[in-house]
Amino acid sequence: MNAHASSFPRRQSHLDVYLRVLNALMLRDMRSRFGGNYWGYLVQVLWPCAHLAIVVGAMTFRGVKAPMGDSAMLFVASGALPALAFQYISREVMKGFMIHRPLTYFPQVKRFDTVVARILVEIVSSFMGLCLVCVVLLCFGVDPVPVDMTTAICGYLAAIGLGIGVGTINVGICSVFPGWAIGYIVITLTVYLTSGVYFMACYMPQEVYYYMKWNPITQIIEWVRLGYDPTIPVQVDYLYIYGCIFGSLTIGLLMERFIVRAQQA
Repeated sequence: MNAHASSFPRRQSHLDVYLRVLNALMLRDMRSRFGGNYWGYLVQVLWPCAHLAIVVGAMTFRGVKAPMGDSAMLFVASGALPALAFQYISREVMKGFMIHRPLTYFPQVKRFDTVVARILVEIVSSFMGLCLVCVVLLCFGVDPVPVDMTTAICGYLAAIGLGIGVGTINVGICSVFPGWAIGYIVITLTVYLTSGVYFMACYMPQEVYYYMKWNPITQIIEWVRLGYDPTIPVQVDYLYIYGCIFGSLTIGLLMERFIVRAQQA
């Protein structure tokens, strides 16, 4: 009886099917980058290093000194990494939803599955890029370890959380207005250039700094930099940042429930 029963394949649970779907979507995500192979995914991870090299090279050529600490590389990295983490995740989650939309014709694949898969891929990519930048800094004799590790890591995680929240909102908007994908690129570029990646926002005139702090990315960058230099004159509104993260995530999930699913039905 036992031998006869063991000849039948085990019935897969809903969790097994869901995990297999996520695994397939994540592998497809990684292979669909830059040429349709896994080397293209490596290019995605290398972007932060290329970005750091270009900006630091420009600062060195112009003779611009870092306004915080003694290393221009560390200063740029402390601002660019959280800003790029937010930018990539919030944008790529939306792109993944649009790219994988044809797969949702299969009954096992739901539109929200494509969102979750892209979020997981982008989180892994962000941490791989962070580790790679740290290795590059060490190769140039720069210590990437912050004075307050907890503060710096929490700030970076806040950037990832905000990227997920805004990314889910973008999915809801793109399900109705696909052209939003192009418009959002302009928005993220503007936010990136005005968030204080290449300068210290707290040294701007007080009237300008007041309005800059309404941008949560500005405060997240200051949060990360506090981990490297606790003496910089900034006051991070943690409640405001948490409100932006959980508020955007709540709005995005509600849009997925009432807009994205309605489009799928």
